[in-house]
Amino acid sequence: MDIFERITKNRGPIGQYQKAGHGYFAFPKLEGEISAHMKFRGKEVLTWSLNNYLGLANHPEVRKTDAAAAAEYGMAYPMGARMMSGQTRKHEELERELASFVQKEDAFLLNYGYQGMSSIIDALTTRNDVIVYDSESHACILDGMRMSLAKRYVFPHNNMENLEKQLERAVKRADQQGGGVLVISEGVFGMAGDLGNLKVICALKDKFKFRLLVDDAHGFGTMGATGMGTGEHFGVQDKIDLYFSTFAKAMAGIGGFVAADTDVVDYLRYNMRSQTYAKSLPMPMVIGSLKRLEMLKSMPALRENLWNVVNALQTGLKDAGFNIGATESPVTPVYMSGGIIEATNLILDLRENYNIFCSVVIYPVVPKGDILLRLIPTSMHNLEDVQDTIAAFTECRNKLEAGEYKADTFSDISALRV
Repeated sequence: MDIFERITKNRGPIGQYQKAGHGYFAFPKLEGEISAHMKFRGKEVLTWSLNNYLGLANHPEVRKTDAAAAAEYGMAYPMGARMMSGQTRKHEELERELASFVQKEDAFLLNYGYQGMSSIIDALTTRNDVIVYDSESHACILDGMRMSLAKRYVFPHNNMENLEKQLERAVKRADQQGGGVLVISEGVFGMAGDLGNLKVICALKDKFKFRLLVDDAHGFGTMGATGMGTGEHFGVQDKIDLYFSTFAKAMAGIGGFVAADTDVVDYLRYNMRSQTYAKSLPMPMVIGSLKRLEMLKSMPALRENLWNVVNALQTGLKDAGFNIGATESPVTPVYMSGGIIEATNLILDLRENYNIFCSVVIYPVVPKGDILLRLIPTSMHNLEDVQDTIAAFTECRNKLEAGEYKADTFSDISALRV
């Protein structure tokens, strides 16, 4: 079969909804100043879909720094990959500051978080190694393992008893092959908001020989007494061998980093293909990240404001009878029951009649019959936003349970596109 003929007939698990949802449910356009209130289809909506945890995306100090750096350097400098011609003192300075903040010997700056994580796994492991990973690991971790030649074992999400069983298998196999074991977990799981059981995983190091890689994209800047991350939250930062995060969440930027012992970071610098063969992160983004990191460290009120909103939202939702799962982070899932038609009409009602914009997740990302509404609180939200949202969710849940969303009213939303 011709490749194009095949993809025309099979659009993929998410792409199958393209005709019905493009421009509204998928690839929607939020416009205006980045804030808790933006414009969608020409009207103001209260948005809970931005990973702008600390409100840095549009902070006046950040915008001033970004603009000044762009004016001085442009968006092209430095040209080339860092190994060849893209290295600067500012890149090195940012790496030192990041390493110091997360209490590691060194750090390596990455162009993008997604490709960075995938490339870390590929660079670290060989066909003789074994990877043990959580079943709910992010797509970047799964893609990294696809590139790796290492054997891999999966343990059910946060099931520490099963992890121990997989470690027994992994260590035995690695010893037979002359390889090592890499355990991968996340600090905060970005869909459900629950935390990786890092304390127990680290304790297993006393029994098994392995290295631990933690993806803390949603934990960096939000978790822990200083915002260092989920390792600080659990008091095990020193037990994490490789600490990874992205700038796309609390730092409201582009890029990421991995921090570890100097020898490990030096190895990654010279062996991560995604960095060796890709252009260096532009100077305005590096200088902007330095400013964001400075503010993250020196302005704890940003994190305190975030958690005030988080606690009000999550407590209010639970008091109103909503199921928000086991989240212990700002990520706030709201679980309901219904099919794709009900999910469609529910979101349309929220956006069109209540002016609330949040993300919806349905099968195949969650089991059939489940609807997941994912809310991301930020320090830019306020308690009135929280109250309005809970009131709207309550009314929509009542409609859902009364069967008002079952009608296939909006099977084609092309008329709603802008």
